[in-house]
Amino acid sequence: MFHAQDDAFTESYISTIGVDFRFRTVKIDKKTVKLQIWDTAGQERFRTITSAYYRGADGIIMVYDVTSKDSFDHVNDWMKEVNRYASEGTCKLLVGNKSDRTADRVVTEEQAKEFADELGIAFLETSAKSAKNVEEAFLTMAGELIKAKAAQGNDGTDGKKGVDLNGKGKGRPELLNKCC
Repeated sequence: MFHAQDDAFTESYISTIGVDFRFRTVKIDKKTVKLQIWDTAGQERFRTITSAYYRGADGIIMVYDVTSKDSFDHVNDWMKEVNRYASEGTCKLLVGNKSDRTADRVVTEEQAKEFADELGIAFLETSAKSAKNVEEAFLTMAGELIKAKAAQGNDGTDGKKGVDLNGKGKGRPELLNKCC
């Protein structure tokens, strides 16, 4: 998340404790989407805290580490949590991070793609270190949100040639959760 916001990568990144958030604005098909991105801790010990952030979220990005089988195996648990607490119709995206570490990879792109297909959600791999597909992850989610709003008969426009993805009129910016 920080790479996308600050266009920087640090090897000494400290895992999120609790929740951190940033704002991000992207343009897709002449529509402006303002995302409020919540980076929630992916560790089991923070599950009770992070589940509260799923409520009202229009989109959730679940990130796993391609060099950790354990991280990938926990995606199913996170998906259950998301389905339990998030609203019906919440857009979901599975992201495999650290794709630059090919020698250390334990989860293949094919495995993850097949799993995402089974779940019926979008998938892509990123590298925060090299910035590969980091921007694409946010653009993919924004595109999914626009499609979902259009399917609901709401094009999201608010008269300002922008997109309001507040969801259910709650008057708050878009929430995206990252779990791992």
